[in-house]
Amino acid sequence: MVLLGATLAFYAAIVWAVVATSWLVRLDWQVMFFRPYQQWPELHAFVDYYVVLGQRGPTAVMVAAWLGWRSWRQHTLRPLLALGVSLLLLNVTVGAAKYGMGRLGPHYATEIGSNEMWLGGDIFPSGHTANAVVTWGILAYLASTPRARRWLSALSAVTSLGVGLSTVYIGTHWLSDVLLGWAAGLLILLALPWFEPLIQRAEARILAVRDRLRDRRGAKAPAPAPAGRPVVVRPLTERAADPVHEPVPAGRAARSPVYLAPGPHTSRAERSPVTPAGSRRPQHTDRHPRGTTPAPRP
Repeated sequence: MVLLGATLAFYAAIVWAVVATSWLVRLDWQVMFFRPYQQWPELHAFVDYYVVLGQRGPTAVMVAAWLGWRSWRQHTLRPLLALGVSLLLLNVTVGAAKYGMGRLGPHYATEIGSNEMWLGGDIFPSGHTANAVVTWGILAYLASTPRARRWLSALSAVTSLGVGLSTVYIGTHWLSDVLLGWAAGLLILLALPWFEPLIQRAEARILAVRDRLRDRRGAKAPAPAPAGRPVVVRPLTERAADPVHEPVPAGRAARSPVYLAPGPHTSRAERSPVTPAGSRRPQHTDRHPRGTTPAPRP
């Protein structure tokens, strides 16, 4: 609670200093005229890639993939739900502050020394900085051991600090935008424990819906077919013996086996020939019977 109160006081002090066009606004203009991207141009290529760590889309995908794997391993939806709640709070609070104060950025400033407030901009506080604090800080918030929490807290602090200074380097934000972005992201992480009961209720409802769907699919599954007549496997000694025919009940005529033709079985000699009588060879007029001398050829 002390840290939350101190962060709220810092947030309010930054807003008041900018609205009152105090020394902080003069510092913003001095940094802007210093043009860090011209002082150290060799860092520009690296900063262009490093600032992506504060963009909401890529960072949300990376962190969601890691927390999704943790949810699968731990059989709980709390990591993913905590990330979703934190991003929702970030969009609502930071978005409302951006459009409510409407400050223009350094590249669109209209008057030297002005605070550029309520001119239709969306730069105050810095969304990149606040997103870096929340997205990487949620990993420390969900850490399972105190040591991992300390290391991840330091890593997220350094990452968000670097992202904020990168936006000042390339000239897309005032220095006061970055200060307010750090405070806005930290406020979301400090307020997240109050949303734990909501996260637990959402998890219980989602799991209950999943269980009902599983039960419904199980009820619609077809019943297994009844087992047929069991096949009795006899030993080899019984198979070699002569088959024993079951007696035919009275009043029922005996039937021939299925492999014999219907009707009375006749012997081979009594069957009618299936081929026509006589030789199958065609008649040849130029051939002579055996034992006769053929006529001499001319």
